[in-house]
Amino acid sequence: MGCLAFDTPAQAFARVLESGPRVLAVGEAHAQQGSEGIPSTTRRFTELFLPGLAGRASDLIIELWAVDPRCKKEQVARVETEQRAVTQGQAAQNQNEFLALGHAAKRLGIRPHQLTPSCQEYDAIVRAGPDAVTAMLEMIARLTAAEAKALLGREGATGKMVIAYGGALHNDVAPRPGRERWSFGPELSAITAGKYVELDLIVRELIKESESWRALPWYPHFDKEKHPDKAVLFNPAPGSYTLIFPRSS
Repeated sequence: MGCLAFDTPAQAFARVLESGPRVLAVGEAHAQQGSEGIPSTTRRFTELFLPGLAGRASDLIIELWAVDPRCKKEQVARVETEQRAVTQGQAAQNQNEFLALGHAAKRLGIRPHQLTPSCQEYDAIVRAGPDAVTAMLEMIARLTAAEAKALLGREGATGKMVIAYGGALHNDVAPRPGRERWSFGPELSAITAGKYVELDLIVRELIKESESWRALPWYPHFDKEKHPDKAVLFNPAPGSYTLIFPRSS
């Protein structure tokens, strides 16, 4: 478990990029209701890190769904209902901040891309019934991998970095048992010959004493009271990083 402290998040982020990844997969713990007074991970990535990727990254895949207009309205509405059950505890501005990230990328010359599920995929989620959430998680991983592979393999590809930005469940290079189908990490690591970096971004104040947080490999090694004004970077495995932001002002 490598662990380093940096004066600024930008310095920690630069260390992550030293390996020259072909795919940089950024995962976040989505901001929750009640945390609106703390700058979110999405906002920090947009403001602190994205400008430094201009000229180094060609494309940004964002975990936002674009609806295919050919799909049946009732089909889409059913899936949106299932989505709300998952996102109801999240901060209201999350989707708008994802959209703002895409607009900021475009201004910097980085092409943004949303995920576009097919009508058949919407239908599969509806038919999954009580397993609809699992079906959605698997679909997000599958569509992100497909989009990344298409960008990496397109004619005239520049060799610049492709960024994927979304939830931290999907970018694991070594997913936990039972979650393999939720992550695109192993597939993209294989097709890039290991030039894949998983980077989880964590807002310090949002770390809780809960089972889901304790299950993370860096959690036993982190003390919120130590180095509160530093950016802490864990490297729990090759190609895998967790960057914890300094405490908010």
